[in-house]
Amino acid sequence: MQIISPTANYSPAVSAGTVAYRTLSVDGLNIAYREAGGPASPKLVLLHGWPSSSHQYRNLFPALADRFHVISPDYPGFGNSDTPDPSKFAYTFDKLAEVIGRFLDQVGFRRFGVYVQDYGGPVGFRLLTDKPERLEWLIIQNTNAYEVGFTEAWASLRNAYWLERSPQNEATVAGLLELEVVKATYLTGSTKPELISPDNWNADYFVTLQRPHGKQLQLDLFYDYRNNVALYAKWQGFLRRHQPKTLIFWGQGDLFFTPAGGEAYLADIPNAEMHRLNAGHFAVEDCLDYISEHIHSFYEKNVAA
Repeated sequence: MQIISPTANYSPAVSAGTVAYRTLSVDGLNIAYREAGGPASPKLVLLHGWPSSSHQYRNLFPALADRFHVISPDYPGFGNSDTPDPSKFAYTFDKLAEVIGRFLDQVGFRRFGVYVQDYGGPVGFRLLTDKPERLEWLIIQNTNAYEVGFTEAWASLRNAYWLERSPQNEATVAGLLELEVVKATYLTGSTKPELISPDNWNADYFVTLQRPHGKQLQLDLFYDYRNNVALYAKWQGFLRRHQPKTLIFWGQGDLFFTPAGGEAYLADIPNAEMHRLNAGHFAVEDCLDYISEHIHSFYEKNVAA
């Protein structure tokens, strides 16, 4: 009979593909983040969408870590980051970008590629227009920068809540924070829903939205989103002037953003590489291998070269 001592110390090998889960204090807030890949590798920042966190990239991390130093922070109020009281902390996209900008400075990401999805666009475009020298290359996936990109799912926001933040209008848009809507955000447009883990919407709903202040801070961000629209012309001008090396993945069945919203980028960055996916809002869920393969090939062909 083999006897194994319970006091034996076992420490698993850590490779470039190992995902580490860390926190960093930024302006007094604990910002949770995932990190993988060698520090000497090209740096790539993954900025998450609504109502998710760095969790949405959990499968993409090991797929990219062989070539890139990958990092993805949870915004304040999302995932495992701190959730300050909305009465004391302004949940605006300006504030999220400010915190994430300082986070990137503290972890030593000065110049990097960036993957922006949904809320990652308003956060990322603020960072890049403020300091264009940060950007090495750009990956866009279902994040809006054009009026034509809004589906009818935005009607209660655009036609009521943004015009008047009344209790009645707020109660209407609060319906977007229910579990079935979060679930539909993942499943709508997917041709292979069996590949999408229920852990996604359960984590988003029960961790992010059900925490203290969780729904109020989301309503604050819903209202502030109107200020993103006011910046669209500025972001479009940034893309036209700088012509960043850009890779676009666009889930054609997105609940919130139209296919035309993806095509609109090509007017400003005509040399962008566009991939139209049979997927929805969170295309990494069911198009993981395709996205990873083309991130690698695009970088080698257009950036590293």
